[in-house]
Amino acid sequence: MNKLKQYECTVIIDGGLQDDAIAAAMELVKKTITDQGSVINNVLEVGRRKMAYLIGKSSVGYYAHIEFDAAPSAIAEIERVFRYEENILRFLIIQLSSPLLEMRKRVEKYSVMLGSPEDQAEPESESTAKS
Repeated sequence: MNKLKQYECTVIIDGGLQDDAIAAAMELVKKTITDQGSVINNVLEVGRRKMAYLIGKSSVGYYAHIEFDAAPSAIAEIERVFRYEENILRFLIIQLSSPLLEMRKRVEKYSVMLGSPEDQAEPESESTAKS
């Protein structure tokens, strides 16, 4: 058995589809990934966005980002299914390398320590509002 590696996939589904067709396409994406023995860790559905240029005849795409663990041999089959699915306009699967994962951990650590800029701005605005 191959050792599972971490991957992330960004998918653009035709944004001109009805909501139920987009949901069905997202289910196909998730099912394709899990059918290969992969484990989905995180799914971020960004939603419909206007694209910078036409892909086919579509100017709007439904964007989704999926993080998953998979065997390297499963990626070719996932890509094959995505390539032949007409509702998937574009996709990109990348393997998350160790340096990238370490950088993400550092960013998360420091963002928790420092807080977001919005968190730091709130106390100042509250104190001026009370005055």
